[in-house]
Amino acid sequence: MSAATEQPVAAPAESFDPAEIGYIDRMFDIIILLNLFILMVAAFHIHELLTAGDWDFWTDWKDRRWWLVITPITLITFPAAISAVLWIGFRLPFACTLLVLALLLGQWIGRTVQFHSWGYYPLNFVWPATLVPCAILLDVTLMMTRSYLFTAVIGGMLWAIAFYPANWALLAPFHLPVDQGGVLMSLADVQGYEYVRTGTPEYIRIIERGTLRTYGGHVATVSAAFSGFVCIMMYLAWWFFGRWLGLSMKWIRTI
Repeated sequence: MSAATEQPVAAPAESFDPAEIGYIDRMFDIIILLNLFILMVAAFHIHELLTAGDWDFWTDWKDRRWWLVITPITLITFPAAISAVLWIGFRLPFACTLLVLALLLGQWIGRTVQFHSWGYYPLNFVWPATLVPCAILLDVTLMMTRSYLFTAVIGGMLWAIAFYPANWALLAPFHLPVDQGGVLMSLADVQGYEYVRTGTPEYIRIIERGTLRTYGGHVATVSAAFSGFVCIMMYLAWWFFGRWLGLSMKWIRTI
């Protein structure tokens, strides 16, 4: 009689180890951050391919006019937008350096695999320009001023002005004069003539064109100053875009 009325005893609930829960949580965060970093590498690299393009692909395109204008202007976009997200949401002032390092990683992977391994171009002909010193100056300006407006005016100008000096050590050897068949040209031009690139008939090298020499012949200085002014506008525009993007993502505020 007592056996018939005995109620079944429920099994005790399984207890989770707090250390195991913390480990799973950390691994999940690492996976999310790793995927976000890969996404940034791919997106920023594709943006660089479609905007800076040939001016950053080839050594003989790295001139004192268009390269100094186009590359800083087009590549300040992503760092400005992500800076807004990380600064407003987390007060982290290293977005520009992080994005530039991500871009540099994607560039070297692309140049090594695509241009060097598949196209057989030498790496000293397809090396990417570096923006790491420019990004550090931009991040330090944001950290010191704590103002996006001062960062745009001061950091945006420094971003463009520091671009040419930051790459001069890499570019200077290719400016050496060479006597090629009785014609005096730079080493970069010799590379351009020796390593033929495929393209349509309108594929013409656009370098050193314009009337900037009328300003006392200081082409690089005028190009960097103009690029700096445009970078100020681009930083502000993409900062507000990143601010809107970050505030529209409600999950960021729940982290």
